[in-house]
Amino acid sequence: MDNIKLNYLAIGVAVAANFVFGFLWYGPIFGKIWAKEMEFPPDYKPQPKQFILSAILMTVGSFFIIWVLAHNMFVWQFFGNATMPQTAPKPLALALSAAFFTWLGFFLPQTLGQKAWEGHSWKLVAINSVYNLAGLSISALILAHWK
Repeated sequence: MDNIKLNYLAIGVAVAANFVFGFLWYGPIFGKIWAKEMEFPPDYKPQPKQFILSAILMTVGSFFIIWVLAHNMFVWQFFGNATMPQTAPKPLALALSAAFFTWLGFFLPQTLGQKAWEGHSWKLVAINSVYNLAGLSISALILAHWK
């Protein structure tokens, strides 16, 4: 197999989209419910240094997740084209299956482990699990459609 070719601009856009999506998901969409389930006080606001460090760490983490997802998608597409060119996955199918199986195999088990050992509520598990699946789907769609 030739070298894996990645579109770093698409990866960067997916990271930015993930950041915006996370802001919306844990802000106006589910922020109050999430904070309550995390047992934060209603008036909790992180210190500016903590917020900046958290944003940097989340961005770095998103980059690694999306970078690995891009590798996986390239390999899946390469082998699909090489073994069955007439039925190679279309971008939408590639993106959604990559997102779903990455979520199912890596993210959901971790979230269930947090439920089991850290005692998170099922509501928090649902908020975080759906966020992970949706974030992976957004990223995979960007990667699959941006050639």
